[in-house]
Amino acid sequence: MGNNKYKILIVEDEANIRSFIKANLETSDYQVLCAETCALGIMMYASHRPDLIVLDLGLPDRDGLDLIQKVRESDTVPIIVLSARSNERDKVEALDLGANDYITKPFGTEELLARIRAVLRSHRHSEEEESSPGGKFHLQDLLIDYDTRQVFVGKEEIDLTQTEYNIMAFLSVHAGKVLTYAAIIRAVWGYSDYGSVKKLQVNMKNIRKKMGVTPGEKRYIINELGVGYRMLAEDEA
Repeated sequence: MGNNKYKILIVEDEANIRSFIKANLETSDYQVLCAETCALGIMMYASHRPDLIVLDLGLPDRDGLDLIQKVRESDTVPIIVLSARSNERDKVEALDLGANDYITKPFGTEELLARIRAVLRSHRHSEEEESSPGGKFHLQDLLIDYDTRQVFVGKEEIDLTQTEYNIMAFLSVHAGKVLTYAAIIRAVWGYSDYGSVKKLQVNMKNIRKKMGVTPGEKRYIINELGVGYRMLAEDEA
């Protein structure tokens, strides 16, 4: 194994193409995992948490779009679609669901490797730019510790999911500013779909419940109806 630590999952049912991609990636010092069905791809993604997924759409058990949807429920891991489907509708659908790139078969090895490098580089920079700062955020009896990713109300630690914490951290970094639903969704999930606003609202309801905020109470986070949310600034009452 070389110095390249990136782990790539190939989800492709054609054995010759799968083997060809695997050989080229391993030559470039990537760690490679392979799956020949959508179900196995989802299972291997959950087990191994790859740094990037190369995905065929025409899989024998389910459409590859199902894998994109499943992964994008909780993760922004880069996904490059590698498919024989060349019409615009398929490309737009895959990209709208959250794919980072779309390459049509047949493809060139150098092009594939270049696209992989570009997507990994872009994702790394995005993570660095959007990462929460160190230190702490105080608002009334609310404390967010960015270094430990902990949230407290008074002396009680609030048990938030990773997604719920990411929402809280993003709002607090921009405390005092109204953030649109779309901005929050992009920051937390890295993509948008028809159910994104509802998903955000459900997470926000759970956050408020865990923090002991009753419906309609304007404490910590204000809901700007039809627009988005605003975390109160540290100096606000």
